[in-house]
Amino acid sequence: MRKHSVKSAAIVGAALLVLAACGSNKDEAGGNNGGSCDTSKGTLTVGVVAPLSGNLSALGLGIKQSAELAVDEANKKCTVKGYKLTVSAQDDEANPAKGAQAATKLSTDPNVVGVVGTLNSSVAQTVQPILRDKKIPQVSPANTNPSLTRGNDFLTAPKRQFDNYFRVCTTDDLQGPYAANYLVEKAGKKKIAIITDGKTYGEGLAAELSKQVAKKGGTIVGSEKVGEKDTDFSGVISKIKALAPEAVYYGGEYPVAGPLSKQMASAGLNVPLMGGDGIFDPKFVELGGKEGDLATSVGAPTESLATAKAFVDAYKAKFGKEDYAAYGAFSYDAANAIIGGLAKTVDGAAWDESKRDAMLTNVGAYSGSGATGEVKFDQYGDSTNKVLTVYQVTSAKWKDVQTGEFTG
Repeated sequence: MRKHSVKSAAIVGAALLVLAACGSNKDEAGGNNGGSCDTSKGTLTVGVVAPLSGNLSALGLGIKQSAELAVDEANKKCTVKGYKLTVSAQDDEANPAKGAQAATKLSTDPNVVGVVGTLNSSVAQTVQPILRDKKIPQVSPANTNPSLTRGNDFLTAPKRQFDNYFRVCTTDDLQGPYAANYLVEKAGKKKIAIITDGKTYGEGLAAELSKQVAKKGGTIVGSEKVGEKDTDFSGVISKIKALAPEAVYYGGEYPVAGPLSKQMASAGLNVPLMGGDGIFDPKFVELGGKEGDLATSVGAPTESLATAKAFVDAYKAKFGKEDYAAYGAFSYDAANAIIGGLAKTVDGAAWDESKRDAMLTNVGAYSGSGATGEVKFDQYGDSTNKVLTVYQVTSAKWKDVQTGEFTG
C-alpha cells in the first residue's frame, strides 16, 4: 500500500497562496487582482467514465477524485477565461454496455468539453466511437491495449483508430515484454503458465508476454481461462500444478488475482503469481496476494517522482486518507491535458459546438510537465512516456523493484 507523508503547514500555506492569487479584477491575461475569477460565460464540464461501484471501484474512485482535483486547481487559477469548470462522473461498473450508456449521456450535453476515462480497455472499445461521433476528446489514464490507438495490426501496420482518443499511460505491447524480461532474466523463471480472464485487457497483455518469453528462451507450459466472477479456481490450479510451472502469469485484474494467488498457495502451488497494472493495488494483497507475487504498472512509482509531490500533497489535503490508487496521477494529468486544450481553444472567446475540431487539435498538441512526468501524445494518440515499473509483494505491501523502459 502506498504511504505518503503530508506536511500540513506547507499545504495550508500553499492553499492560501493559491486562493490569494484569485483577484476581483480580471486582467488581459485572464488572471486577477485579489478576488474571484470571471465566470460570466458559464460552466463547462469535464466528464469522467470509470467504475465507481463494484470490485474495481477503488481504482475508479482514484481516477474520479484526481480529475476533480485538477478541475478545482484550474478554477482557482482561472485557467479557462470566463468559465467555471465542473466534473460529471459516470459509473461504467467496468462493463462495456454501461460504459456506452455513460458515454451517451455525456455526449448529449453540449457543455461537455472532454472525458477522462476509461479504466478498462474493453469499456473503451464501446466508448470511443460514441465520443468520436460528437468530437469529444477522450483521454484515458489507464487503457493499455495497443489496438485502441493503432488497430489490430499495431505492430506491423499501425493506423490511428480514433482522432478523439488519447492516453497518458504506456501500452501492453511494451508492458507484456517488460514483464517477460523480468520473469525470465531477473527472476530466473523459465517455465511459465498463463491464466487469463478472457477480456480484452488480460488477453492482450498475456499474448505480448508469451511472445517475449519465447524470445528470451523461456517456455509457456500451459494456458487456462477463468471467469471474472469465479471464486473457486481449484480445477484450473490442478491443471496448472501438474505442469510444474516456476511462475504463473495472470492476465486480468485484482478481484480474481488475489484469491487465485491464495488458492494456489493452499493447493501447494508455491510459485509467484505475476500480473499487469490491473492487479497493482493494495486490494490484491487484501484479497490473498502472497509474498513474492509480482506486478508491472505504468510509469514510475508516483511517490518517487519529484514532479508528483505537489499532486500527492494536494490530493491528501483534499481527500484525506483515501488513496489515489494506481491511476490517480495519470488521471490528474489526463484532466489537465483536456483543461489545457480547452484554455487554448477558448482563449477568452465563448465555447460552442464549432470549436470542437479545434479542441481535438489542441488536446492532441498538448505538452506539459505533469505528475507522471512529461505529458505529450504521438501521432496515434499514445503517450510518449514509456516508463514501466515492476513491483513485488514484500511484507504484505507492494514494493518497487525495477523501473525503466522496455528495450527489447
